[in-house]
Amino acid sequence: MSALTWAVAAVVSDDTGRVLLCRQGRGERRYALPGGRLRPAESPVQAALRDIRAETGWEIELVDLIGVYHLTGPTGQTSPGRAGPLPDVLVHVFRARAADQRPTADPLPGCRLSWHSPDALPASVTPLTWAAVTDAIDGRSGVLRTVAWTPGAADAAPPPAARSAEEGWRATDPGGRPGTGQDGRPGAGQPPEQRGEPVDPSLRP
Repeated sequence: MSALTWAVAAVVSDDTGRVLLCRQGRGERRYALPGGRLRPAESPVQAALRDIRAETGWEIELVDLIGVYHLTGPTGQTSPGRAGPLPDVLVHVFRARAADQRPTADPLPGCRLSWHSPDALPASVTPLTWAAVTDAIDGRSGVLRTVAWTPGAADAAPPPAARSAEEGWRATDPGGRPGTGQDGRPGAGQPPEQRGEPVDPSLRP
């Protein structure tokens, strides 16, 4: 059994609905959601606010939890300089919005930030990014999903037209009508503000 790592990330959007992505390192690196690992005695909410502020320089407001994503690597595969299998990762992915019009600090070195329309993501994104952004634009919350990942491999985002059919991720009721949640109620799974509900106060710092 491989080790287990707890992490956080967020689909951060601006007033126009664009999504903030970070491309780390040099060369043909993939675009990813901002986030990081939990520290000891730190909640996922605290970690998300701290990690994203530190990585991107942006202050954010958490809206709700899109879901918990279990990232699994190939069995028995190891990365350079690591003795033992790659860890499984449990990622709490939040829906969030930028709190200001501009960042309040500089991003970490090596993090190249850019804003993207969620229906026109870059050609190379991480599996988690593609899955979480798809769930976010479908208005889903409380998702539990397993995502396979291969370190160093480029993952091409499928065209927008194919996303609704991919893995059955678009939320529909038994009659196939879009815009309903998993329980078939109109608006279920949408962000609270779209349902006319207040943001969960437990998600505030």
